Amino acid sequence: MAKEVLAKENIKLNVSLKNQEEAIRYAGQILVNNGYVEPSYIDKMFEREELTSTFMGNFVAIPHGTEDAKSLVNESGLSVVTVPEGVEYGDGNTVKILIGIAGKGDEHLDILSNIAIVLSDEDNIQSILDAASEEEIIRIFEEVN
Repeated sequence: MAKEVLAKENIKLNVSLKNQEEAIRYAGQILVNNGYVEPSYIDKMFEREELTSTFMGNFVAIPHGTEDAKSLVNESGLSVVTVPEGVEYGDGNTVKILIGIAGKGDEHLDILSNIAIVLSDEDNIQSILDAASEEEIIRIFEEVN
């Protein structure tokens, strides 16, 4: 049976991170620990960041691997990390929500589309930051489907 794309163990609330590197590594390590990707996928997340920032605005970053990282993805999955006090991300941007993505095949496009819908509503961003449980986060993302 395929894994859930966003499982409870993929969500970490109220995390404190020092910098962008630690933030990307943290979001990626959740995907590694839960079997979604191979450990070297995290290196591909850093490569992606060098090509173009994964900062999306509204305190959100979506770190993910490069196109050639697909062979390192075992299952499509998301990690969601809330950083209420924020972490500096790139050129003076502040990130409070990290969403790590690993997409098998072309599934990352559907996943990105769903994330974009959720995050286009600023109320949802605040709801994610205010969430007291992993279940609340899952509920916010399920409401778009």
